Amino acid sequence: MQESDVTLLFRDLRGGRISRRQLLRKAGMLGLTVPTIAALLAACGSGSDSTQTASAGNTASTGATTPSGTSGSPVANGSPISMGDWKPRDVKVDLTGSGSSFVDPAMQLWVQQYKKLAPNVTINYQSVGSGQGKKDFISGVTDFAGTDAYMTDDELKQAPGSLHIPVVLGSVAITYNLSGVSKLQLSGPTLANIYLGKITTWNDGAIATDNPGASLPEAPITVVYRADGSGTSAIFTNFLSKVSDEWKSNVGFGTAVQWPVGIGGQQNPGVAAGVQQTPGAIGYVELAYATVNKLPEIAIKNATGAYVLPTLESTSAAAVGFINELPDDLRVFITNPPTGEQAYPITGFSWVLLRPSYDNEKTAQALTDFCYWAITAGQTVSKSLEYAPLPDPVRAIEIKKLERVQAGGTAVFQAPM
Repeated sequence: MQESDVTLLFRDLRGGRISRRQLLRKAGMLGLTVPTIAALLAACGSGSDSTQTASAGNTASTGATTPSGTSGSPVANGSPISMGDWKPRDVKVDLTGSGSSFVDPAMQLWVQQYKKLAPNVTINYQSVGSGQGKKDFISGVTDFAGTDAYMTDDELKQAPGSLHIPVVLGSVAITYNLSGVSKLQLSGPTLANIYLGKITTWNDGAIATDNPGASLPEAPITVVYRADGSGTSAIFTNFLSKVSDEWKSNVGFGTAVQWPVGIGGQQNPGVAAGVQQTPGAIGYVELAYATVNKLPEIAIKNATGAYVLPTLESTSAAAVGFINELPDDLRVFITNPPTGEQAYPITGFSWVLLRPSYDNEKTAQALTDFCYWAITAGQTVSKSLEYAPLPDPVRAIEIKKLERVQAGGTAVFQAPM
């Protein structure tokens, strides 16, 4: 594998001459490793949701924690939910899905790996954003959808009984461009007031309180946000709504909101560019994008009072913090978890949406088999792409949900004992 091959592949992807799916096919032929594929996808904007639609120097004294693990918590690592000698059924069927671009890199690698186990199952997933994905699913255009924002009650009325199956966990990293400051930490209210336009300079008293002993410049703050409809924005604004009554009342949360101040950027690359090109800027991107592109990240104060950086471990810890509060339908934002000193508070699920009943039995069998594999063995694959593995208690709930899927009035899936 020559470096020039990677460079050409990168240019083709960035220039829109090949799709992510084509990248994965070519990557397999060229023998690229999973981390290399992840880097290519992230560098070109593995994106959160589109509805088709920095610098740093003098270190702030922070108490931020970077968890090395979530000891004692049921965090998945590989396939702790026993698969036994389970294998997918040998059915010949084409499955179609669309939606979240956040989950797309994992979905494409899952499809590629799953094909080795179920060669007669063809899965076509289009990254069009959560909003469009839900519309396609509701209208019956697709067999399943991917979304980072769960279906609203109104949407469920249009597709009664739709099942929410979490397939990955992801965090929203807060990044910045502030010369001379290599470490920062912010409380939720401070972050909300920055995005409300109430805090306008980096040496504001609230920021100084969050960063005792830090030398903060008297520089103006430029807020950067997602201009496109985005599950990343839904997670971020949900967090702000939980930590700021003013934000909740005046702005609220969703894939698209009326931002009080700032400049917009399209998807992760647009936000990152806005931050990197603007001294004093602050913005938010997916953790995987921030990690691969080596963007500076801000530690955020969680509900226990600890300042935590986004990592795979702190992301999984956030889900663990909601284990005792998970609703049966798994429609929940897991931002600002009430417990977990190591939990990063701006975290969310990405779901696959399934129908409770399908007309075609083979479609139902293949979908439930694929989802079961994705939330068990497939978690190792997605972890390689900087997605946090799902905690066992979450997976235990969703496996039971898979067993509720029917075709012709008969359940189509039985998990191995």
